[in-house]
Amino acid sequence: MSTNNTENTEKRPEEGIFYNWNTIPNWLCFLRIALIPVFSYLFIKEYYIPAFIIMIIAALTDLFDGKIARKFNQVSNLGKMLDPIADKLSQMAIVIILIYKYWGTFLKYILIMFIVKELIMLGGGALLLAKGLRPSAADIWGKVSTTVFYVFMIAIIALSKETGALKDVAFFRDNHLLLSNGVMTVMVVISLIMTFVALFSYVPGFIVQVKEKRKYMDQ
Repeated sequence: MSTNNTENTEKRPEEGIFYNWNTIPNWLCFLRIALIPVFSYLFIKEYYIPAFIIMIIAALTDLFDGKIARKFNQVSNLGKMLDPIADKLSQMAIVIILIYKYWGTFLKYILIMFIVKELIMLGGGALLLAKGLRPSAADIWGKVSTTVFYVFMIAIIALSKETGALKDVAFFRDNHLLLSNGVMTVMVVISLIMTFVALFSYVPGFIVQVKEKRKYMDQ
């Protein structure tokens, strides 16, 4: 009886987090995480164009890692956990430096709400792990909110009248394409709404996992 129980509870190798971890998508995630302090340093030191280029590279790694994983069958358990971690670290770095840059404006209060949302997700993830469950992978709303976030934040970092990397380029300046604080506030609000929609989209999956866990424990 004990042997059978052991066989039933032992994880197969392919169920481990580090099984088949050495893949291109995972290394792209590692690169994205490594670029975070580089981008943050450059932006705070007002090297806006290099910071903008680094952010574009980071966004491209986020775009291509999932596509490569699916196309070349390189989906891994580590990647499922690493990708959202890299996303959250990147997004929080962007939010924090924008709070720093726009501390004297109303924009900072909206940006702080992104941190509140991440703390909620962190608490939910900790609760899942405490119950022996894994946080769900990002669904379509999570991907959409991430895309909107990157598009808007790249636009703000590139075209802000105050700190935009391209603010001194004649084409953008002369054609009134630079973003005022009002326009940036609207963009951030839209992104914030999308990120909370994505947050609530995890709730059904959370409930399903809890119910399945309870059903398993009752058997």
